[in-house]
Amino acid sequence: MGIVLDISGSMQRLYNNGTVQEVVERVLAVAAKFDDNGSLDVWVYDNEFSRLPSVTERDFGRYVFTHILNNREIHKFGANNEPPVMEDVIRKYTKEEHDETPVFLIFINDGGVLPKTKKIIHAASGEPIFWQFVGIGKSDFKVLKQLDTLEGRLVDNASFIQLNDIERKSREIRKLALLSLS
Repeated sequence: MGIVLDISGSMQRLYNNGTVQEVVERVLAVAAKFDDNGSLDVWVYDNEFSRLPSVTERDFGRYVFTHILNNREIHKFGANNEPPVMEDVIRKYTKEEHDETPVFLIFINDGGVLPKTKKIIHAASGEPIFWQFVGIGKSDFKVLKQLDTLEGRLVDNASFIQLNDIERKSREIRKLALLSLS
C-alpha cells in the first residue's frame, strides 16, 4: 500500500497545521491491517518528487515533520507535476519489486492536476495498481473526476473522491476522539 502526497505551494498550510500528518496516520491505520508488512510506502511531489522511507506504526508520530518538512533534500511548495511521481510509483511496483500482489495507492491532491495524468492511468491499467485519488478542498478537479469514467482501460484502475474541508473533518474527528476518552 502506498500514499502520494501533494506538497505544492497551495498545500503548505495543511502541512504546517498538522492536517497532512493526520492524513498519513489515518491511511497508515488502514495499511497496518491491509498491507502484508504493515507499512505504507510514501512519495511527495510538487514540480519534483521524492520517494521517502516507508512509515510504520513504530515511527508515524512525527513522520511528516521529520521526513518531509524537516528534510532539506525534498523540494517543497512548488507547482504541481503528477506524471513523474506516478511513473516512479509504477516503476517501484512493476519493475523494482515486481510482484503480482495488487497495490492500493492513495493519491492526495488539492487541484491543478496535469491532463497527462489520464494517459498514465490508461497506460497502467494492466498493472496491479489501483489509484484512489483524493481531492482536498474546493478546486474543480476536472481531470481527476474524469478518471472514474475513463474509457479504453484494461481494468478500472482509478477512482476519485473529494473532501471539501479536510481541516474541518479533522477537527471533528479530534473532538470525537477526545469525547470518547473522557
